[in-house]
Amino acid sequence: MIRSCIYFFVMIAVYATSVHAEAATFSQWLDTFYPYAAKQGIREDTWQRAFALVTTPDADVLKKAAYQPEFTTQIWDYLDGRINRKSIASGHVMAAMYRKTLDTIEQRFGVDSSILLAIWSMETNYGAALLRESRLHYVPRALATLAYGDKRRRKFARKQLVAALKILQAGDVDVKNLTGSWAGAMGHTQFIPTSYLAYGVDMDGDGRRDIWHSVPDALATAANLLKKNGWRTGKPWGFEVRVPKSRASLQGQTKTIAQWK
Repeated sequence: MIRSCIYFFVMIAVYATSVHAEAATFSQWLDTFYPYAAKQGIREDTWQRAFALVTTPDADVLKKAAYQPEFTTQIWDYLDGRINRKSIASGHVMAAMYRKTLDTIEQRFGVDSSILLAIWSMETNYGAALLRESRLHYVPRALATLAYGDKRRRKFARKQLVAALKILQAGDVDVKNLTGSWAGAMGHTQFIPTSYLAYGVDMDGDGRRDIWHSVPDALATAANLLKKNGWRTGKPWGFEVRVPKSRASLQGQTKTIAQWK
């Protein structure tokens, strides 16, 4: 019994030492990153606000980084798992609830409202995912964690972290509400920070591009992205291609119609 107790306390001590060392290393990383962020226009007061309460990396982020459904599942299998009677019924409800907004966005950007509803459904289940706090991460901490501890995503995370700090600095959102996925995807339509900066729209006219709480802003931002990336009004978004067994290696790939021919 005594031996077990000693072992228990030794393990606690080892764990505490490990956590402390990790926190110290992460803190050092933040110190070395700030000069880089400052060169990108991030003020010191913005940096201090962003990381005032951040002392350790987000361990949950690194766990989630190892598994991402969109990248490990074929698109049709993924869609089959997300589209059901409930999601379709919810879509009808949201279409009716936001009809005026959707019509206005469609007139302005030329993107069909059904496409915007589909994006909203797939990304956050019409915003329901944003109510599950256990799935939300503080974006600067999440991106700093990836830049610090994920070699594969380091370059991406560094760029997105600076963009997230620019969002905070611009005043579109405060520290408390700057939340997103483990990879920094934010709001109803899950925009990464650089995309937010490039395509964010203040559709409701309140002076802020709030894709976290304003459905009009979020849907208009998605429409703006599509429009600026070649969306053609009245044209379908894509076609399903059935690949013959002899060309199975092409399964899941995206190509133009000319390329498929």
